[in-house]
Amino acid sequence: MKALDTAQLQALDREHHLHPFTDFKQLGEEGTRVIERAEGIYLWDSNGNKMLDAMAGLWCVNIGYGRKELAEVAYEQMQQLPFYNAFFKTTHPPAIDLAKLISEVTPAHMNHVFFCGSGSEANDTVFRMVRRYWDLKGKPNKKTFISRINAYHGSTVAGASLGGMGYMHEQGDLPIPGIVHIAQPYWFKEGGDLSPEEFGIKAAQALEEKILELGEDSVAAFIAEPIQGAGGVIVPPETYWPEIKRILDKYDILLVVDEVICGFGRTGHWFGSDYYGLKPDLMPIAKGLSSGYLPIGGVVVGERVAETLIEEGGDFNHGYTYSGHPVSAAVAAANIRILRDEGIVDRVREETGPYLQKRWRELADHPLVGEVRGVGLVGALELTNDKAARTRFDDKGSTGTLCRDFCFNNGLVMRATGDTMIISPPLVITKEEIDELVEKARYCLDLTAKELGVI
Repeated sequence: MKALDTAQLQALDREHHLHPFTDFKQLGEEGTRVIERAEGIYLWDSNGNKMLDAMAGLWCVNIGYGRKELAEVAYEQMQQLPFYNAFFKTTHPPAIDLAKLISEVTPAHMNHVFFCGSGSEANDTVFRMVRRYWDLKGKPNKKTFISRINAYHGSTVAGASLGGMGYMHEQGDLPIPGIVHIAQPYWFKEGGDLSPEEFGIKAAQALEEKILELGEDSVAAFIAEPIQGAGGVIVPPETYWPEIKRILDKYDILLVVDEVICGFGRTGHWFGSDYYGLKPDLMPIAKGLSSGYLPIGGVVVGERVAETLIEEGGDFNHGYTYSGHPVSAAVAAANIRILRDEGIVDRVREETGPYLQKRWRELADHPLVGEVRGVGLVGALELTNDKAARTRFDDKGSTGTLCRDFCFNNGLVMRATGDTMIISPPLVITKEEIDELVEKARYCLDLTAKELGVI
């Protein structure tokens, strides 16, 4: 494309490009932000403005921008075998290599992978694979999935239905049948007078109550993110997951742990399941699998499900043209080796994760901040007009939007989910860059508070 200025690019975008999760009319009126290049943890837009990307793209650029090794791997693979499918008893070396690598970094009981193109496709695959498993086990009535309110599991029909976001369900008559939702472990918003520990137990026990209501013989699986990402980086109280594990051990129900965001080092462990000591039956993966350099996703399958599908299943009539795409698989394998060989996940656990959490929690003294939380290299700030009461300025998220816009205008990409500000920077961020991130966040909180008349 001939070099165009920002206005020309915005005009073309407005005329031809429909963006995801976007008010098309509003974006056309305001003009889109045009990102032209990136390096490390920084982005530059078409006007030359530099921004610290505290969201790692969309929770995914774990090894940072500009790793030429991945471009070289993609180029070499495109020359050798740019595409072939995995249908019809066929495979290729990149898919084999990647599946083996994934089995080496996932929990010990998980040694098989079904590849797809995204996290949404991964959760569509989960939906079908779980139901197929129970059919093979002679329990075809075990169809219902239990998920959580405000969870995010993608935006395809099955993914959006498994998720618990009401504004998504309002479009398209969702959720589809066979999916129900229970309370989320969101203490700041919903804990009331309970301590976090008490609330964690209560939120977990909603699972058992729902199982008993539906009947164990009709419940197929419980699906949950280790830490709810798009819902607002909701870190469950320490009592939550142990109680969930107790309940699931009691009943014959599969555990699906959605690792699309937490996977590949975000918590300082390879997976959120490692951090919380979980033993999932299935793990949807994507995002950090390739650090976003090429689209790829998958479902890592535990022993009991995999053995049933292999030994008893016959044809599994499900798959995608790009399942295990050779170029995407080769890049993902190179990405995993970088994460492993450069000790990036270990560094998050031992050095940069603890440092970010220490610096991040310093923002708790800000007059707008009602709670600070996080794990590893993911964090959230709750904006409030009353720290003790944990209340909001309004119910429309406009305070978060105001803060987010101040961030963009001052060189920081920090996302707003309602009035919750969230970060998920590249795993290669340094201590000095963490200092910059926190200083910019405080400055933008100050601008927001001044605009609201708080300071």
